[in-house]
Formats: sequence, C-alpha cells, structure tokens
Amino acid sequence: MKTEVTEIADKIYRLSTLVPQIGPNGFTFNQFLIDADEPMLFHYGHRSMFPPISAAVASVIPLDKLRWTCCSHVEADESGAINEWLAAAPNATPMHGQIGINIWVTDMANRAPRALKNDEVVDIGGKRVRWLDTPHVPHNWDAGLVYEETTGTLFSSDLFTQMGPCAATTTGDIVDAAIATERAIPFMPSTPQAEPTLRRLAALAPKTIALMHGPSFKGDGGAALNALADHYASKRS
Repeated sequence: MKTEVTEIADKIYRLSTLVPQIGPNGFTFNQFLIDADEPMLFHYGHRSMFPPISAAVASVIPLDKLRWTCCSHVEADESGAINEWLAAAPNATPMHGQIGINIWVTDMANRAPRALKNDEVVDIGGKRVRWLDTPHVPHNWDAGLVYEETTGTLFSSDLFTQMGPCAATTTGDIVDAAIATERAIPFMPSTPQAEPTLRRLAALAPKTIALMHGPSFKGDGGAALNALADHYASKRS
C-alpha cells in the first residue's frame, strides 16, 4: 500500500490510501493533516496502515511537531491507530466531543484527551477548527465533524462515501455516488437527526468537503449537503 499526499486547500493535506481488495474495484481511506502552528491530524486510520500513513505525514511535517489528533467516531478506520500516533507524536493530544470522551477516548487513549463542546473553536495558529456534535451522522452516538474556518473546509468523515479509485479532488457531482453507496451499504441510519444535521452542515457553506472515502469536493458544499439532506428526508416521508 502507498499513501498519496495532496494539498486540497491552503496547508490542508489529504493522505489517501487505496486498498484494491475491498469491493468490486477498491476503496480509499483518507486522513487529513492541517499544517498550522499547532498541526492537527483528522482520522487516525487502521493500525495496520499506520506505517505508510505516518510516513506520508512525516513528508509534510516532523511527527514530533504534531500537536492535536482527532476523529469523527470510534471505528477501526477512524480510531484504530490512536495509540500508535500518540507514541510516534509525543507532543500530540487527542481531542473529541464530550460523548466520545465519556464512552471510549478516555479509556482507550494512552494520553489524557481534551474534551470539546459542540461548536467549540480551537485556534491552532493560522487555522481555526470547530468541533460539531453530529450524533448518528454519519453513524455512532459519539459522531462529530470538524470545520476549518479559514479555508471553509468540512471534514465529513463517512458522508458522501463512494467506492473505487478516484482523483484527489473533484468539482463534479458527489451526491449520486454517495446515494448509490448508501443504497448498497446502508451504513448511515435514517434517524430524525439526519436531515436537520445535514442542513446545519449545509449552512456552513463549505468550499471544500474532505471525504474520508472518495475525492475531496471543491465547489458549492452547501448545495451538496442539502441534496444529501433531501435524500434522507425522502427516506422518512
């Protein structure tokens, strides 16, 4: 496996690994590095994928410069390598929403975490990251997303997941592929929270949506999120 590094917004890097054995034509796993005065990693990745991903991060910054780590929810591809990262990055502190802190991070992480309130903004020096509680969107009670305010980048976790290899960025449609994936693999529950949470994310009007499984979308992020919200609204009508 090889992890490709692409700058998708100013000093925001997509670290992408294609695993060809998953699905009919492969599946991408993406992590994101925000290079700021206090750099932050979003998504830890699988433990088995830590060597190529950490090497990719090290090609951008020294690992001992990493100051913050975070993910959306507890799941192998999101949080599996948390302690590998904390060992390799001795100055890094894990962050998460209060629910995640309560139900898994405090117990699983080998370093004391920082709890974030909904809509809390952390100034990491040249970049500002806002934590958004999004329970069950994309899934799990502890789910949350991060919005980087200076570049308008939403780190969307499993939202808009698509299968197969892809370019690092796209200006094309990401909604149809996401709906097709969701119909084949219904990973996100159609709960009462789904539509209003997606509308709340759409109101941010992100310029870039950083997909965990797929390309990073450049364009009208609000329109894409509202279209996905329409889909989940139609499922409950």
